[in-house]
Amino acid sequence: MAGTSAAGKTTLAVRIGEVSGSRHVEIDALFHGPAWTPRESFTAEVVAFTAEPSWVTEWQYDDVRALLAERADLMVWLDLSRVTVMRQVVLRTVRRRLRRQVLWNGNVEPPLRTVFTDPEHIVRWAWSTHHQTARRVTALHQQRPDLVIVRLADHRAAQQWLNGPLQDAVTRSGRPASRSPANGPPRLRLPPR
Repeated sequence: MAGTSAAGKTTLAVRIGEVSGSRHVEIDALFHGPAWTPRESFTAEVVAFTAEPSWVTEWQYDDVRALLAERADLMVWLDLSRVTVMRQVVLRTVRRRLRRQVLWNGNVEPPLRTVFTDPEHIVRWAWSTHHQTARRVTALHQQRPDLVIVRLADHRAAQQWLNGPLQDAVTRSGRPASRSPANGPPRLRLPPR
């Protein structure tokens, strides 16, 4: 599941897992230890779950991005506009902070004022890295032309894909769609950017 920070990757990945019958593994939960420190077991855990026959996760973190791409047989790219992503990341960050929502391993969003002082604050990160997903997906497509890449430009397209091609593929195959490329969603070629 590719996409910019706060695009809705995890939400869509959970839905894909539900529809396809594949296990969803939230990669942020594996990566972030207490106090936002990377967990030592992260890479080993990714290696382990990607050895399973069927899984869904978010395509992020440089240490494992190549492994995830190598072991995937379907890439779904939630390619939202920067305006949409920024609206979502601001609303999500404020909501999580005001509610003191516990995320992974006891972590909570930092004080809102840190958006001005921390160059890696999630709001600033989403803004400054928005363009990188397109570059990564395009490079992946060149490296793995056999990999089916489904590009979804908005949440409506995502919902239509879930309820249409993905659900149809699951119904026809009787197996998780991610493991039956011949019956899966149509192969979408990426237009040049």
